[in-house]
Amino acid sequence: MIELSLDQAPALSTWFTAGPSVATALAEHAQVPGAGHWWADRPVDPRAIAVSCADHLLLRGEPTALAPIALTPFAAHYVQAPARFLPLLSSAFDLLVPWERMAYVYRVPVSPPRPPHGVTVRRLTSADAPALAAMGPDTAWIHASWGGPAGLAASGHGWAAFQKDRVLAVACTYFRGSTYEDVACVTVPEHRRQRLALACVTALCQDIAARGHTPSWTCSRDNRPSRLVAWTAGFRLAHEYVHYFTGQPARSVAGITA
Repeated sequence: MIELSLDQAPALSTWFTAGPSVATALAEHAQVPGAGHWWADRPVDPRAIAVSCADHLLLRGEPTALAPIALTPFAAHYVQAPARFLPLLSSAFDLLVPWERMAYVYRVPVSPPRPPHGVTVRRLTSADAPALAAMGPDTAWIHASWGGPAGLAASGHGWAAFQKDRVLAVACTYFRGSTYEDVACVTVPEHRRQRLALACVTALCQDIAARGHTPSWTCSRDNRPSRLVAWTAGFRLAHEYVHYFTGQPARSVAGITA
């Protein structure tokens, strides 16, 4: 596939108006410099489009316009695509695992809980990038959609719970769209069950609403803790969908690229 420049992408955004709210938000967020990439089978009048951000991928258009080898850069990605792309994905990768997803929309405003003594919940600033990075590799996914800790810290779209200079929990707009902002959060293991993520999420949702946007939330059907935080924070189920985790390029495809 051919990577498109960011000035080519906005005209193609209508390809993603149908489907889960997170898909539209991801496609728009990928236009943020350093956040994501847009791809097409050809630069003019494309027949197939791909949008990648962090380890997520959207596919739209006609799968017959692509050969399996075109998808090799997207190994170990979570793919949201119409069912007609499944034969192509199955040919391109040695593994294709369906994940049932639940999509929520913010419906009930909730007041932030009071944080424990010695903990402050506030908006992230550029100076907080080292503290975000210090959370460790297991939580690095939280800033992947902004290109790293510096990108999230400077974005103005993150809130965190601090104990002195240490980040204990963070919530952020993971994918920022013009209508929906998809929310994500994480808490360091030893400080879970203290409602820190909830405090960050509720503050973030107030921010998003003030921008005139609607917070959304997506998680795996099996992720009960995430579903519980979403419900407690005022999110309500809107719809369900399936995305697919890709393995490594299939042996037949890998042989071509070797």
